[in-house]
Amino acid sequence: MSMLTPPGMGGKYRIKGDRYPRMRRSRGRGKIILASVASVVAVAVIGWGTVQLIDIFAGGGSASASDDRAKPSDCTTPKASKSATAAKNGKGDKGSAQDGKDKGHAPGALPEPGSITVNVLNATSRGGLAKSTSDELKKRGFKIGDIGNAPSALDKKVKKTGVLVGAPGSDTTARLKVLGTQLDGADTKFVERDGKDVDLVLGDDFKKLTKKKAATAALAKLGRTTQPDKAPTAQPSPAASC
Repeated sequence: MSMLTPPGMGGKYRIKGDRYPRMRRSRGRGKIILASVASVVAVAVIGWGTVQLIDIFAGGGSASASDDRAKPSDCTTPKASKSATAAKNGKGDKGSAQDGKDKGHAPGALPEPGSITVNVLNATSRGGLAKSTSDELKKRGFKIGDIGNAPSALDKKVKKTGVLVGAPGSDTTARLKVLGTQLDGADTKFVERDGKDVDLVLGDDFKKLTKKKAATAALAKLGRTTQPDKAPTAQPSPAASC
């Protein structure tokens, strides 16, 4: 045996001359192993896809979708208030509108002189004072009621320019404020009585009514200061972060 022959090898594997035996596996065996692995992977993928399709067609995902629809959303928009909705639609509060109609003027606004009936009463010893004053008030747009002497409770007892008298109530207060622009320095007094008319009781310090131009300016200023505040503009609600 040649010294180049590996131990345990003989026969046809005996090395002779310059020829050596080939010691590698057959190529066909590797291809079989690779094909087997690929087949196993393909079967696994097909099986997984089949399971998913069965789950979809069986309605497995519809229940979750239904549950999501049934749950209330955390991102809800606050409902507009009834008053804001009415204002947007051009429909005001019927109760407030009715009150304004009954009072002869819009809520929060001053009454016009033509809606105020004034009783002009003379508490001084000067004759004809109530008549001349009532004539001037009529020229300025006021309605004139009774003209005469003041009742005994006030006759000869009013030291200032006059006293404005009316029944308690915010509506009467507004009428007395308008009348007060025609006479400087007059006091205001409320007495329990019926009717919406007001009294102008002339006192000892009375000379004449405020000049018409000054009275008109005072009435305009009073109207500006008693106008109701404008309702704040509704701000859009910030979008909730979902």
